[in-house]
Amino acid sequence: MIPHSRALRLSLLLSVTALGNIPVPVIASGAPVRAFAQTPPPTAEPADPRTRIGRANAAARVQPERTSYFNAIQQYAYAEGALFQIYTSPGHVTNIMLQEGEELVGPGPVASGDTVRWIIGDTVSGTGLTRRVHILVKPTRADISTNLVINTNRRTYHLELSATTSTYMAAVSWTYPQDALIALRSAEAEAERSAPVAAGIDFSALSFDYRMSGDRPQWRPLRVFDDGRQVFIEFPASIANSDMPPLFVIGADGSAELVNYRVRGRYMVVDRLFDKAELRLGVGRNARQVRIVREIPRSRGRA
Repeated sequence: MIPHSRALRLSLLLSVTALGNIPVPVIASGAPVRAFAQTPPPTAEPADPRTRIGRANAAARVQPERTSYFNAIQQYAYAEGALFQIYTSPGHVTNIMLQEGEELVGPGPVASGDTVRWIIGDTVSGTGLTRRVHILVKPTRADISTNLVINTNRRTYHLELSATTSTYMAAVSWTYPQDALIALRSAEAEAERSAPVAAGIDFSALSFDYRMSGDRPQWRPLRVFDDGRQVFIEFPASIANSDMPPLFVIGADGSAELVNYRVRGRYMVVDRLFDKAELRLGVGRNARQVRIVREIPRSRGRA
């Protein structure tokens, strides 16, 4: 049977030295990812509101570009409020492809300004995670135009449809720069949580001779230990969703001194040793305090 202190050291060794290889997601695309932003007008607003609306719409229009094609698919970079241009022609169907896993929502999720001269329908491809909604549009004649609004469980698309005599876009899809940024930040946060608490720890020198007293808030530490140089305070995983309390070291005269510390995942790392300290958070009736005391006080020279 493994002694209790040895078991704690073994558990700590496994928890603080494991560094997972967290893959950073790469958003594959046949075209460079671009974001569109509308810049404010540098001059005074025109008096006619129709002119202001026209200028705003013109600034929001996103036209197809050769560099954004992947085979016959025009890949737009999604931006909220942009007016994506779709060119069609009679006798041809243009396939508007949503993101995999994206679903139409609400009553009338696909709305057009002209449902008489435009044929608009939807279908799906794939199953499970690869399920994809396709909006199919076809004009009944050339030289007409309308707009199209698509509401999904993730975003709203604003499209402008134009019918030409023979030129048409076979397919349209989007890249999602914001999704890529969120995924990257999530991966970085996970890597930070999985990183070692500290390097060069002498596990044979670990001391768990600390006891806690006081309040029992949700953030109350699970355990406290030191390696002879630094003190490590381990918090529950839920600390990621709340504020970490500041640490005050209590001197021999009872005075409290706010000390610097580093946060590694759910560990607070204090680059000094102490005999008494307090974690404090909140004020007034909401104040919570947890006292940490080393059971075998150190000499003043080491505190």
